[in-house]
Amino acid sequence: MLSLALVLPCYNEEDVLPKTAASLVEVFNLLLRDKKISESSFILFVNDGSNDSSSDIIAELHNQNSFIKGLNLSSNVGHQKALLAGLHFVTDKCDAAISLDADLQDDVTVIGEMIENFVGGSDIVYAVRKSRKKDSVFKRGSAKIFYRFLKMMGVKTVYNHSDYRLMSNAVLKHLKEYNEVNVFLRGIVPLIGYKSSKVFYTREKRAAGKSKYPLNKMMLFALDGITSFSVRPLRLIFYVGCMSLLASIASFTYIMVSYFGGGNIAGWTSVMISLWFLGSLTLISLGIIGEYIGKIYTEVKHRPRYHIKSVVF
Repeated sequence: MLSLALVLPCYNEEDVLPKTAASLVEVFNLLLRDKKISESSFILFVNDGSNDSSSDIIAELHNQNSFIKGLNLSSNVGHQKALLAGLHFVTDKCDAAISLDADLQDDVTVIGEMIENFVGGSDIVYAVRKSRKKDSVFKRGSAKIFYRFLKMMGVKTVYNHSDYRLMSNAVLKHLKEYNEVNVFLRGIVPLIGYKSSKVFYTREKRAAGKSKYPLNKMMLFALDGITSFSVRPLRLIFYVGCMSLLASIASFTYIMVSYFGGGNIAGWTSVMISLWFLGSLTLISLGIIGEYIGKIYTEVKHRPRYHIKSVVF
């Protein structure tokens, strides 16, 4: 029988944790009743250095239900690293692990379908949103641009998939081999390979609390995903530089022809526009190069991605 682990990273989620736990306990009891999972299955809340009462709530939930476990990190390291900490922790402690958010936006009723796909031979099961109709126009449009841009940059991802997925223990072991500090699991997991499948669900609004991903964090997350898996932006700088050189040669040819032909030579306005354009292009190029250099800087130091403070197990 399948030993299943649910891994949920949480940061300052004291308002929603009791509701999330209640929903997951209900699902777990149904799965146990139907003998789809074994008694050794468990739910792991990864407390990402919360400064509210999340750690106390997790401890209380463990006292109420022994299959609810907790992993407390010593500081806030971000969603991706906290999730990675949980996945590393459950490796070899289960046959498969499902990662999901703690805000109840992920539909927990599809867990049974994910298990069926796993039993049917899929080592990775991606939970994919059916649509984004409930999102704002801006968020819907920006998400579409993000996924299309990732594909254009050569990054292998699953469209409309976040971090709600099932992975077998074999996949979890391979995940441990990826040692980069800049973690983007939506790009790493597809690289591992193995047979995969999809289940589809409707994403709901948060049950309580506030989103931990405002616009600035979403933009940084998108930038991290692109620069962690593709060098095409660097090549793009080279191509734009070549185009600028060709444009400069064309402009020089036009000016010389105009000069020797007795015509008027473009004056101050055209020169200033060119200077502003090339200056902006230079700064953008330096920013892209700087982003890659910054990633190299953090990677070569090999600092730990997280520290486990305590375990409620």
